[in-house]
Amino acid sequence: MARRTLAWVAALAVASIVMTPTVAQAAPPGNKDVTAVLFEWNFNSVARECTHTLGPAGYGYVQVSPPAEHIQGSQWWTSYQPVSYKIAGRLGDRTAFRNMVNTCHAAGVKVVADAVINHMSAGNGTGTGGSAYTKYNYPGLYSSYDFDTCTSQITNYRDRWNVQNCELVGLADLDTGEEYVRRTIAGYLNDLLSLGVDGFRVDAAKHMPAADLANIKSRLSNPGVYWKQEAIYGAGEAVQPSEYTGNGDVQEFRYAYDLKRVFNNENLAYLKNYGEGWGYMNSSVSGVFVDNHDTERNGSTLSYKDGANYTLANVFMLAWPYGSPDINSGYEFSDHDAGPPNGGQVNACWQNGWKCQHAWPEIKSMVAFRNATRGQAVTNWWDNGNDAIAFGRGNKGFVAVNHESGSLTRTYQTSLPAGTYCNVQNNTQVSVNGSGQLTATLGSNTALAVYAGKSSC
Repeated sequence: MARRTLAWVAALAVASIVMTPTVAQAAPPGNKDVTAVLFEWNFNSVARECTHTLGPAGYGYVQVSPPAEHIQGSQWWTSYQPVSYKIAGRLGDRTAFRNMVNTCHAAGVKVVADAVINHMSAGNGTGTGGSAYTKYNYPGLYSSYDFDTCTSQITNYRDRWNVQNCELVGLADLDTGEEYVRRTIAGYLNDLLSLGVDGFRVDAAKHMPAADLANIKSRLSNPGVYWKQEAIYGAGEAVQPSEYTGNGDVQEFRYAYDLKRVFNNENLAYLKNYGEGWGYMNSSVSGVFVDNHDTERNGSTLSYKDGANYTLANVFMLAWPYGSPDINSGYEFSDHDAGPPNGGQVNACWQNGWKCQHAWPEIKSMVAFRNATRGQAVTNWWDNGNDAIAFGRGNKGFVAVNHESGSLTRTYQTSLPAGTYCNVQNNTQVSVNGSGQLTATLGSNTALAVYAGKSSC
């Protein structure tokens, strides 16, 4: 068919040749594993933020929202209904995307693109880049032959076939077992790689067989590129997140669900063995977060609306050596469907509804803490059996969190060398004596964090 011989497909064919598979990157490569997820920020705004905030703070990665052309509309979820693989969405064109990648790289920040490859749209119309489409026909790209035969919505998560062949909320489901579809998706991802992208967050991975994704990944110009796959855990479900670890990281949703429960209703003391000790996937293949764009809207996790609980949960996540953390950074909303302010243009943080959680001082300061304590085991755990905890990261750092209703004064045993350190949570200095002891007073719902190499505030 004519659509199979389009010039853009042919041009990408060289990069789509199946290559010898390499070991998947599980956890972002490099020595900085924190990703700032700038949800629905346009590419020009992301570039500026890489330069002014993300790079200086020590973020290793920035994740950008889906760049492909999508259905028209102001709602955020229009970005997740692609109609072509042109970079022509609301957040910017190809030139803006390329400039953003180059600018972020210059700031020492790598770029992860949110890749929507499970499905196309749910209706008919003209896309943000001018492409006409119907639900099962995307001229020059896909026709009805390229979609799964089940055209009803997913109804049974205990049925693998239903989950991976029927339609997620009515979106046209691509047949990722088909050769042409695999080649075309790989062509899109290779195009993004040619622009310098360093990795992908694979949207709705659970709705595609892991083997299909492995096949697509093997066709990339860099088959070992970093992948972070969205596969939501559900007890008793037919498709489990652990199936996808052979391809790369998998987002561990249970981590976020349980943090909400602990910080809202239980005791922080329970976090002593957080991670594999709670039945989660191995740390080396887990992407973790306090919230993301979906969960902050459906209420399954904490969100910016939870105040100190949310802030302290992010502080804990960045201090605790499990998984590779995402910091969700979005905008205020009262309407679940509301799209980004100013069409995604961020003129300044904390204006026009932009929350900029990645730049909150309590959160941003912990990125450098995490980088400084990388590879260090948990030491000197202390808790009061309730909502106050403290722990070290070898001889490189120490954190205390007071989630009690009143202030707490105590002397902590650390493994830090004697000296003066900056508590980066409030920019005050604290001292560690020759026995490794540190005495501090923490107000209710505050934290302390110190690390080697940071003595002055």
